[in-house]
Amino acid sequence: MKKITAIIKPFKLTDVKERLMGLGAHGMTVTEVKGFGRQKGHTELYRGTEYTIDFVPKTKLEIVVPEEQVEQMVEAIISAAHTGQIGDGKIFIAPVEETIRIRTKERGKEAV
Repeated sequence: MKKITAIIKPFKLTDVKERLMGLGAHGMTVTEVKGFGRQKGHTELYRGTEYTIDFVPKTKLEIVVPEEQVEQMVEAIISAAHTGQIGDGKIFIAPVEETIRIRTKERGKEAV
């Protein structure tokens, strides 16, 4: 199994979620986060004063899927989150050694 972590623009969450659920995703964890990448934040004007926003609001989505579904899920995230603008986000893929459902003690794919 693999854990897919995607950092996306917040307004793209609904599109990404719908696409993943359409592919059979059983669940996901979503967190509001702040950060910066190559864009290093941006400046805004408030009441005539310019100030720098170092950390840009983003949404972090985490989903664990069987290895055979990884590429399909990644492509769905890319197509749903893409705007073509700077700051579209990143996707990270990491191995998952074990998954355990606490309620039933199921392990592996059955626990996802």
